[in-house]
Amino acid sequence: MINVDGSLFIQMVNFVVLIWALNFVLYRPIRGILAQRREKVEGLEQGIATYEQDLSEKEQAIQAGIKQAREKGQKEKEELEEQAREQERRMMEQINEKARSDMAEIRERVGREVETVRKSLQPQVDQFADQISEKILGRAL
Repeated sequence: MINVDGSLFIQMVNFVVLIWALNFVLYRPIRGILAQRREKVEGLEQGIATYEQDLSEKEQAIQAGIKQAREKGQKEKEELEEQAREQERRMMEQINEKARSDMAEIRERVGREVETVRKSLQPQVDQFADQISEKILGRAL
C-alpha cells in the first residue's frame, strides 16, 4: 500500500519540478514549432487561395478574350461574305450585260445575214415558183 509520509511530498515536488522542466525543455519548443508550422500552413493556404482566385480571374479574362475574338472573327467573316456577295452580284450584272450586248449584236448580224441570203435567194425562189407553177398548170406563164 501507499504510506503517507515525507517521501510522498518529496515525490510530489519532484513530479512538479519534472513537469515544469519537461514543459520548459520539451513541450514549449514543440508547441512553438507546431504553432510556427500552423502559421506557415495557414500562410500557404492563403497563398493558394490567392493564386486560385488569380487563376480564376485570369481564366475568366482568357474566356472573355476568346469570346470577343470569336465575335470579332464572326463579324469579319460576315463582312467578307457580304463583300463577296456584292462582288458576285456586280460580276453577274457585268456578265449579263455583256451577254445581252453580245446577243443583240448576234441577232443584228444574223438578221443582216438572213436579209442578204433572202435577197440573194429571191431570184432563185422566183424561178422555182415559176417552174412549180408551170408544172402544176402544165403550161408556161
